[in-house]
Amino acid sequence: MLVADPKVVRTLLTRYASLRIAQAEREKPQAARELADVSRALCATMGAASVEDAIAEADALLIASRGAAGGDGGLSLAV
Repeated sequence: MLVADPKVVRTLLTRYASLRIAQAEREKPQAARELADVSRALCATMGAASVEDAIAEADALLIASRGAAGGDGGLSLAV
């Protein structure tokens, strides 16, 4: 089974969150298209059918990678 690179996943999650915030503040067609693109990329990267599932799986991956690297925990990214 392929495992996504945590750096790529972190970048996708950051971009997803930034676009969600931008859309909440002021809806723009360009941001909506970018959000849809990032959502699809996140789903494809995590092998998930929904963005909610992709975020949960990405959160678990980042926690596991932090634990493997000797991390000390942190905030959950799952919604």
